[in-house]
Amino acid sequence: MTVVTRAALAQYRCWPSAFANERKDHRFYEIVEDTINPEFEYRYFIIHGDRGEPCTVQPFFVLDQDLLAGTGSHAQAVAATIRRLWPGFLKLRTLMVGCVAGEGHFDGADESSRQEGARRLASAIIHYARAMKIRLVVMKEFPAKYRPTLACFMRAGFVRVPSLPMTRLEIKYGSFEDYMRCALHSSRRAKLHRAFQALNHAPPVEVSLETDIAPIIGEIYPLYLQVYARSKQHFEKLTPEFFCALGHVMPDKSRFFVWRQLGRIIAFNLCMVQGDAIYSEYIGLDYAVALDLHLYFVAVRDVITWAIANGYRSYCSSGLSYEPKFHLRHRLDPIDLYVRHTSAVINPILRHLLPWLEPTRQDPLLRKFENYAELWDHA
Repeated sequence: MTVVTRAALAQYRCWPSAFANERKDHRFYEIVEDTINPEFEYRYFIIHGDRGEPCTVQPFFVLDQDLLAGTGSHAQAVAATIRRLWPGFLKLRTLMVGCVAGEGHFDGADESSRQEGARRLASAIIHYARAMKIRLVVMKEFPAKYRPTLACFMRAGFVRVPSLPMTRLEIKYGSFEDYMRCALHSSRRAKLHRAFQALNHAPPVEVSLETDIAPIIGEIYPLYLQVYARSKQHFEKLTPEFFCALGHVMPDKSRFFVWRQLGRIIAFNLCMVQGDAIYSEYIGLDYAVALDLHLYFVAVRDVITWAIANGYRSYCSSGLSYEPKFHLRHRLDPIDLYVRHTSAVINPILRHLLPWLEPTRQDPLLRKFENYAELWDHA
């Protein structure tokens, strides 16, 4: 296994084809490194085959991680008291394998090559982390489909806990009205119809599909910041450069929906496509009108309407804001964290602590989803 910087990746022929079947292919990782969290140390594992040939690439980054970041206010208040005397309490130098912006994926041409790559990485990563004086190693937010692939990490002393899940809604219907009629309870349909009727008493709201959003980034980025500021839990904070680069570099996989009223942008939704699924990644809303016009549900309706018309069969969404997704009959789409301390003494203690620190404990609404047990499924 070799560790390289972005500059050295050019010599590896396996990099341009990395994650080619995912919406977040190698270009996405390059955009993230160029535009988000410059204080992180971005690096790449090159995993070699039996003959020493480079086979797969696995991106990672290094940061100082607060283990209590996903806990409730009470735990954080207790930690704040302790940190007055011990500033580094439960803050560890951490190596995270995966993607800064969203879920991670494991590179490989097929399942056999992914399992072999995972086995080689699991056997070497702790030695590398110790040499770099890193205390915690995390496989960050890998979808549940990788559980067989990453089982070798569990055998290497890692513990798997759920991260805040994505969600998925099947949209195999003729229209959004068909979806509401077939999938939703009558009371929920009535509430949505009343929400959409609010548009009848306001100036028209029009949606457009944009490709180059650089000319309007000054209007849409503040809307993203409004949503970001209202969120109780924060993921990575994106930059204007991230949105612009995504439209320029990945127009084949990026879709920008923009809503205007009287010529003024009042909402946008960055989506990405993969196969027959469309993923709602990030949304921005103008809260001066968003609540009165029920813009979140308007955005969901319009994106799903476009997706159905263009042959997509699934509508997927990132974590958080689970209440409307629950009522719209989404299912949870689990993503996992695999965590290990580099100390053989401390790791057994951490294994017992992590189920109490993992982020899903702070959102009781998740337990109402019919497939909640899949977050912890150990089968």
